[in-house]
Amino acid sequence: MNGCVSAAAFLALSISSLAQSGVTRANLQQSMGFEDQKGLALTGWYGGPPETFAADNTVHHSGQWAVRLQRDDKSTETFSVITRSLPIDFKGGSVELRGWFRLQDVSGNAALWMRQDGGGQMLSLENMDSQQVKGTRDWAQYSITLPINPTAEKLFFGVILAGKGTLWADDLELMVDGKPIAEAAALPGLPEDHDFDSGSRIAVDKLTPTQISNLATLARVWGFLKYHHPAITSGQRHWDYDLLRILPAILAAPDRDHANDALLNWIDKLGLSACSVCFSAPSGDLDIKPPLEWIHDRKLLGAPLSQRLESIYANRTGKQFYVSLMPGVGNPEFRHELAYPQISFPDSGYQLLALIRWWNILQYWAPDREVAGQNWPAVLEFFIPTLALAKDKTAYQLALFELIAKANDTHANLWSSLDARPPVGECALPIKLRFVDNKPAIYRLDSADSTFQPGDILDTFDGVSIQSLIDKWEIYYADSNSAARQRDLAASLTRGACGPVSVEVTREGRPVQIQTVRIKTKQEWATHDQPGDTFRLLSLQVAYLKLSTIKAADLPAYFEKAKNTKGIIIDIRNYPSEFMPFALGAYFATRPTPFAVFSHADLANPGAFQFGDAVSIPPGPVHYSGKIVILVDETSQSQAEYTAMALRAMPNAAVIGSTTAGADGNVSSIDLPGQLKTMISGLGVFFPDHRPTQRIGIIPDVVVKPTIQGLAAGRDEVLETAVHLIEWTRVDSSKIR
Repeated sequence: MNGCVSAAAFLALSISSLAQSGVTRANLQQSMGFEDQKGLALTGWYGGPPETFAADNTVHHSGQWAVRLQRDDKSTETFSVITRSLPIDFKGGSVELRGWFRLQDVSGNAALWMRQDGGGQMLSLENMDSQQVKGTRDWAQYSITLPINPTAEKLFFGVILAGKGTLWADDLELMVDGKPIAEAAALPGLPEDHDFDSGSRIAVDKLTPTQISNLATLARVWGFLKYHHPAITSGQRHWDYDLLRILPAILAAPDRDHANDALLNWIDKLGLSACSVCFSAPSGDLDIKPPLEWIHDRKLLGAPLSQRLESIYANRTGKQFYVSLMPGVGNPEFRHELAYPQISFPDSGYQLLALIRWWNILQYWAPDREVAGQNWPAVLEFFIPTLALAKDKTAYQLALFELIAKANDTHANLWSSLDARPPVGECALPIKLRFVDNKPAIYRLDSADSTFQPGDILDTFDGVSIQSLIDKWEIYYADSNSAARQRDLAASLTRGACGPVSVEVTREGRPVQIQTVRIKTKQEWATHDQPGDTFRLLSLQVAYLKLSTIKAADLPAYFEKAKNTKGIIIDIRNYPSEFMPFALGAYFATRPTPFAVFSHADLANPGAFQFGDAVSIPPGPVHYSGKIVILVDETSQSQAEYTAMALRAMPNAAVIGSTTAGADGNVSSIDLPGQLKTMISGLGVFFPDHRPTQRIGIIPDVVVKPTIQGLAAGRDEVLETAVHLIEWTRVDSSKIR
């Protein structure tokens, strides 16, 4: 096709759609005809660039709505796409995608597309490459077909427009062997089991040390079986409900031996066949090995139970039912983990299930579990009574916040329940805080009210020490390092009940009492870059480019303006608006430049993570030869840190600022009982020499932190230092401001 979209691009273009939820074969068809739209913003579909597609209620094939993809000279990327995804939980020989198109002045190609993925990679792709649908055409129906791959796990499909022009699409249909996909026979999934749909029927009001120890052993055995025993890895058991069935026997066991006997009997009922294709222990370039020494502990388990677990490990099949790998990326996707939205709390059984599910995911599928620095068996035992005895949903959520914080992963947190994390309240002071020398200081005002001033240090709320509140609340903040934790606390610290509050601040070394009011305000992600234009010349010698509003399509114009400068400042004290490592790095690389290595989970060896090959930046056709100064701080996280790694690897590059958030790698989402949701960093991210980045972050070459005096004066001391390093002259801060 003109403006051909490569298979590699297709492999990456739909990864975000994996977050899609609530889509089933039964409820799909209405959205395939776009009749569920509520307005011009397209709902139910994912894609990009976002400004190039929308719902359309003026041009449509039938009904009231269609989708319009429209591209011109200003459009970013080389193509526009909309996409959906479905699990391949149906039987059949082939799957067909049909749809009606209308075209106007399409220079590239208009296409339906489908893709099947399995085992973390693309298995097959069809994108109408041979049909060459372009130009101006009236409504006509098109179709594509793929044979269903027996190993496929996910189906992606949608509409794509390459080049320029306008494409309308409507009345899409998915067919399996000529029949609507909703009528296709289902593949075996979770077995029919409704024993605990309305609750676990387990109530715990106290726990003895023996019960806690036995529950910890149950948790470890249950997780081991979940990812190793063929009856569970093949999806033959509703494993959550099996946990709820065995819990009463473990709670009733008077000692360790009786509990271990109950576990042994439970396992024997599952049966075990010798493997036809057996897997050896993980080998090669490993980052971490499976945490399985405990299955050989005869003192803990007794000889019979230990031997049974060893036999299961030797006969594992390498398949997984509850986890797969994200296509094209390789971070874990936790399939078939149910959220149980109907559960009422307290429910000790489901609360323990939340702990045990999360803890085992950390043990087997978190690449950074060792970097977290925890004694994980001790964490499990500590939180068993905390979760089991939580008296209501609020207590349950707070216990999960505290548990998840043990991962020391800024990607974590109980994202579904941030309103329940202290301090609670829908109102806040109209100020922006950041920690300077471990003290919360004002760096920006959200209104013209002169009650507060930049540089004020907060000391008390209504007579209560700010530090005592921080000490009380910080256990609920899941962050990789103290810089990120202080950033997140700063964003929430003034929240509380709406209305008057008395605040004491330190201003220029003196205490100042302020009577003010908390008001309704939206909590926003902090950035410390410069307001104003994305690109500017700070002087004839220094260019400035911030990534919070960057567009890859604008890079040629920016570098044309910067070509005669002595250096360029790349400000990543923010979250980039587009994925920039390769597009931006190509202007600086003089040869293929490696900058990162990932570690990936091994489905056949749960708990093992293997290093992959180094990721490199290829040089582009235009080269910028000046100095490169990269600005980072605690607001630089994940994609921002990855971008900093890429740019730092370039010639003449240096990083200035302070410690970044220390959480890189694609995230993996985890559902927990009560329709709660958390995440983990799903990939290990390292420098090419295997130095880790998780928790450590990107260490600056030149450490520069803001000062109270600088905040009060409205200075950006980090940026001033960057300009000085390029020009080697004293910087006039008023020019930067």
